[in-house]
Formats: sequence, structure tokens, C-alpha cells
Amino acid sequence: MQIDPVDLKILAILQQDGRLSNLDLAERVSLSPSACHRRVKLLEEQGFIEGYGAVLNAKKLGFDIQAYVELNLGQVSDAEHRYFTREISAMPEVVSASIVTGEANYMLYVRTRNFEEFSQFIVNRLSKLKGVTRIRSQLVLSELKAHEGQVPV
Repeated sequence: MQIDPVDLKILAILQQDGRLSNLDLAERVSLSPSACHRRVKLLEEQGFIEGYGAVLNAKKLGFDIQAYVELNLGQVSDAEHRYFTREISAMPEVVSASIVTGEANYMLYVRTRNFEEFSQFIVNRLSKLKGVTRIRSQLVLSELKAHEGQVPV
């Protein structure tokens, strides 16, 4: 599917407010409600829109610690790599995980309630994973721009 400027505008608006009614969205992109609904459904079916959800305030929920954690794995088999990926994916503290270039193999974005919880997470969970040879973390002192999964459309 080829997306056009109207589709991009729909995506940008829905990314900011996924609860916007179809009628309001149609008005903002200068389409009839039925044409707008068809476009949104097509964007969903084609996978441009993966879902809708609420953006939670982590601080209000008590998650005061944010950290970026760099991990290195030694030489591991494919099975061990899959095990590592499953384990990391199952950890609720890990908000996102990526394979990266540079000195580290993996970069994790982690949220915990306090420093003690963060320390326990590193010492008792991450460092115990098979294959982990190095862990390096950077605590976030101040967030300048939040990443809420937004795409610059």
C-alpha cells in the first residue's frame, strides 16, 4: 500500500490522540467520515497502525528510576541467544531492548521504583543470565524529551 499525505496526516493526528472520534478526525483531515473511516481501517489492516493504548505517567505510578543498560554477551549459540531474548522480554522492568552497534551488544531501557530495586534487578537478574559478560548502566538524571513510541510522521 502506498500512503499519501492525507494518510500521513491521519497517522500523525492519531499518534497524538488515539481516542479522537472518527468524526473529529475526518474534519481535521478534510474528508467525509466514511472516507476517513475507510482509510483508518486500511492503515490498520496494512499494519501502519499496530494498536491503540494509553500513555501512562510512570512517575505518578512510582517508577522514579530510568536507566539505559548496556549488555555484552560472550560467544553464545543460537539457542542461548533465543533464551537470552526470551528472558529479557519477560522482565517487566525492561521497557525496551535493542541489539545495537558499538561496544555493547544490547541496549535496554529500564524503569524501576527506586535505586534499591534497580540495584537488585542488575545484581540478581541481569548478571545471572547465561552469557552476560559485561553490564554498564547510565541513570537518567533528567528527561528532556520523552519517547512514547512516537514516529516522526
